[in-house]
Amino acid sequence: MTSNKLIAESSPYLQQHAHNPVHWFPWGDEAISLAKETDKPILVSIGYSACHWCHVMERESFEDATVANFMNENFINIKIDREERPDLDHIYMEAVQVMTGSGGWPLNVFLTPQLEPFYGGTYFPPQK
Repeated sequence: MTSNKLIAESSPYLQQHAHNPVHWFPWGDEAISLAKETDKPILVSIGYSACHWCHVMERESFEDATVANFMNENFINIKIDREERPDLDHIYMEAVQVMTGSGGWPLNVFLTPQLEPFYGGTYFPPQK
């Protein structure tokens, strides 16, 4: 079983995603620097342990090899536990609400390498 960068995190929610085929990073300089170096957009996925739709999205999308390969090839993927980082949850929830008129969890936000949000939403089924 392979692991991603979340394996070293203390959050039970992040640990839950440590064996996904998605190359998840925790929020931090390593992921942001890599996005800038590779000029890839960032996909930030924010959730929490008690979130039903967060678990559904993990099962349907983040554990699916085809979806994970697409994510890994096209984005720098960052997973955030909203209970650990309410500051980031608040910032990106506001951005998604401005862009779409609604919000919720899982919260998925696409950022430029300079951390500017350009698209977002909540639960995305695998075919999107």
